[in-house]
Amino acid sequence: MPMTLDDLRPNPGSTKSKKRLGRGHGSGSGKTAGRGTKGQKARSGPSAGRGFEGGQLPIQQRLPYKRGFTNIYKTQWAVVNLSRLEELAVSGPITPAVLVERGVTRGLEFPVKILGDGELTKAVDVEAHAFSASAAERIHAAGGTVTTLERTDRWVSARPRSRQLPLNRELKKARVGKVGGPSRKEALAAAGASSEA
Repeated sequence: MPMTLDDLRPNPGSTKSKKRLGRGHGSGSGKTAGRGTKGQKARSGPSAGRGFEGGQLPIQQRLPYKRGFTNIYKTQWAVVNLSRLEELAVSGPITPAVLVERGVTRGLEFPVKILGDGELTKAVDVEAHAFSASAAERIHAAGGTVTTLERTDRWVSARPRSRQLPLNRELKKARVGKVGGPSRKEALAAAGASSEA
């Protein structure tokens, strides 16, 4: 006898009958059908969504500044475009010290990165801590040179997690600010005298 579609059956235990709710109190799931007595979750339709706090303003709206996170170890680059270098009238190489002197960057503690936005029509010798590929290519095309400096900024020497600089670790060992310990000014003066000796 050939097999037909109505002869097919699922494997034993692979399917389960749906729980019948609201079919009398003798069934154990009658009357309120396991939903308790009244209230939001006893009603039909979807229940409260994720993040719902009972009508109270949710935390993602109360604290908008908490969205995402801020990487405290992010390098604070001083970005300079080629269009800015074009405006500078400098005799000699353009160094981070020259950029600070001309007010282009904030200070020597920030590493300088040269980007390729703008046009460069004159040959300039640029010294910086990083160059984009397009910036280096355009400087070379204009007849200039690029020199990549070694980074010595505080974002290189900072330790992960603690973010303590070597100098701060030494001051902590000297008990700066503790009872009976030296002041920060005295400790720095003593450290400077020992380094000179």
